[in-house]
Amino acid sequence: MRQEFDDLKKKSKDKKNFAEADNKRMEELRLSLKQIDDDFQKLKECEEEKAEKDKLSTLIGRDLKSAMNPPNILEKHLKETGGKVLTRFPPEPNGYLHIGHAKAMRFSFTSAAQAGGHCYLRFDDTNPEKETKEFIDNIKENVEWLGYKPWKITYASDYFENLYELARELIKKGKAYVCHQNKADMNEYRDKKLDSPFRNRSVEENLKLFEMMRQGRFEEKECCLRMKIDMKHSNPCMRDPVAYRIKYAPHPHAGDKWCIYPTYDYTHCLNDSLENITHSLCTLEFEIRRDSYYWLLEALDMYRPFVWEYSRLNLTKIAMSKRKLTDLVTKNLVRGWDDPRLPTINGLRRRGYTAEAINNFVDTVGVTRRGNDNFLSIKLLEHCIRTDLDKKANRTLAVLDPLKVTIVNVPDNYKLELETPLIPKNKEAGNRKIHLQKVFYIERSDFSSNNNEDYFGLTPNQEVGLKYTGIIKFKDAVKNEQGEITELLCEFDPESKKTKGRIHWISANEAVRAEIRLYDYLFKSDNPMALKEPLEDLNPKSLVTRNESLVNRCILNGIKPLTHFQFERLGYFVSDLDTDATAGKYVFNLTVDLGDEKLKLIK
Repeated sequence: MRQEFDDLKKKSKDKKNFAEADNKRMEELRLSLKQIDDDFQKLKECEEEKAEKDKLSTLIGRDLKSAMNPPNILEKHLKETGGKVLTRFPPEPNGYLHIGHAKAMRFSFTSAAQAGGHCYLRFDDTNPEKETKEFIDNIKENVEWLGYKPWKITYASDYFENLYELARELIKKGKAYVCHQNKADMNEYRDKKLDSPFRNRSVEENLKLFEMMRQGRFEEKECCLRMKIDMKHSNPCMRDPVAYRIKYAPHPHAGDKWCIYPTYDYTHCLNDSLENITHSLCTLEFEIRRDSYYWLLEALDMYRPFVWEYSRLNLTKIAMSKRKLTDLVTKNLVRGWDDPRLPTINGLRRRGYTAEAINNFVDTVGVTRRGNDNFLSIKLLEHCIRTDLDKKANRTLAVLDPLKVTIVNVPDNYKLELETPLIPKNKEAGNRKIHLQKVFYIERSDFSSNNNEDYFGLTPNQEVGLKYTGIIKFKDAVKNEQGEITELLCEFDPESKKTKGRIHWISANEAVRAEIRLYDYLFKSDNPMALKEPLEDLNPKSLVTRNESLVNRCILNGIKPLTHFQFERLGYFVSDLDTDATAGKYVFNLTVDLGDEKLKLIK
C-alpha cells in the first residue's frame, strides 16, 4: 500500500491526484486504528461480562489458557482501575530514542487517550551496565518534545523488591531454580531441548542459593535463576528462560543496593501486571515471548493484560538497530547521538525536523501487523517535513557556493528595493525587504561558460532572470592566474521578462558568511542492515560542508539555534546548535531539499 502511494507520487505531478492518494491512505489509517479500538472495546466487554473462554481466546489471537483472567483477579483489576484503559511506553535507557520509538510512543499514548485512559512512561532499566542517567533524562525530554505527558513516570527498578519476592514465590511453587551452567552449555542444552543438570534441585536449596546470589556470594556468570517451564517446548522462549543474573554494577536509578538484576523476560510482564496495564502494545519481534509472558503471570496468579503486537518501523537508507547506532557513535563515525544523519529523535531535531512532522509521518504510516521486513521509503518522511515547513519557515535568499557578479551599467550607489513575502501561502506572516545593488553573488552552478540548450542558468549567450526582479546579461568574466572565473561582469535590465531560467542571488552589502552543512543519507544502500557489514556501506558524501556560503544579514538578528528557514530554490535549513551569534558564528543544517536536483549540482 505504501509503495502504491510512492509510485503515484513519482508518476504524477498533479497535486490533486497526490492529495487524493494521501487522503486515501489517511482513511485507511483511521480504519486501522478503529479496528484496534474495536478490539480493545470487545476485550473489555468480554471481561466485564465474563464471556466464554473460547470467545476471549479468539480476541487474544492465540488459544492460550494462561492469557485468561480468572473472575476474582479480573474483579480486583477493574476495582483498582475503574475500567480505564492503561497503556505504557517502556523504553530501555541504554541509548537515545529513534524514530521507531516515536511510532511506539504515539501508538501507546494516543490509544490510551482516545479511550479516555492513561499512559505510563516506564523505564525498562534492568541492565545497569548499559543504562545511564543521561539516557533517562534524554528520553523524558523527547517524550515531552513530541507532545506527550505521561500519567506517571515509573521504573522497572521501582519494583525490584516486589520482583525479588515474586521470584521467591516462584521458587516456592517449584517453578524456578538456580542454575550453574555457563552460557555456552545453557545454549547447547536449550538447542537440544535437554534439561539442565540443576533443574531438579529442591525448593529449600534453590531458596538458599537465590539468597546467596542476592548477598553477593557468587561471581558474575557463576549462576543464575531460571524459570522452570518446558525444555522441550517448540518455542525456544519457553525453554527455561533466565529470570535473574548477577551483575556487580551500580544502577543509575536504584543505586548500589542490588547485585542481582531481573531480565526482560521476567520483569516486563510482571511490571505490566503490577501497574494494571490493560493493553500491552509491542512490536512483532516480541510475539514469540507472548507464551512466556502469560505463563509467568499464570504461575504467580496475577492479572494478565491484553497483548497486541504490531510491525516495527523500517525506513530505507538508515539503520534502526540500537546496537548499530551505538557502534556509529562509539566508533566516532558520526558526531554523537544528535548527529543530523542519525534517525534518533535528537538527530532529527538537530536536522530541523519538527514534532508535528514526525507525528504526522507516524500517523500516515499507521499501525498494522504486517511483517517487520516491510520497508517504507524515507521519501515519505521527507514529504512530511516539507509539508510542515512550507507553512512555517520564513523564506530568505542565500548562496551556498558564491560567484561574484558586478553590474556594469548602474552607478556604484545603485540600490533597488524589493518587497517579498516571508511565507507565500500565509499573507499574515508579512513581508521582508531585500535590495539589489551593484555587486551581488549567485551560485557558481548558475553560470556556465558553455552554451547548452538543456541549461537554464546564465551563459555568454543566454540571459537569466533574477528572482523577484529583472534580468542580467553576460558581458565578460574576470579570471585568476589559474584561469578560474572569479567575477562576472553583467548588464542589468530591471524590467522582468520571460527567460529560460530564474536564479537566486544575494547583494554583497547584505551578505554574511556562514557555514552550511549539507546532509545526505548516511548509508548508500536502501537496506544497510541486510548487509554483512553495514558500517562498510557508509556514504562518504553524507556530509558536505560549505564554509564560504552567504546568508542575508536580516535573518541573523537575535537568531537562536533550531530556527527554520527556506533558502529559496535550495531547500529547508535550520540554524545549528553550534550557532553563536555573539561570536559571529553562524551554522545552518540542510533539513531537506525542495525535491528537485538543484542541491546535487551545488554539492
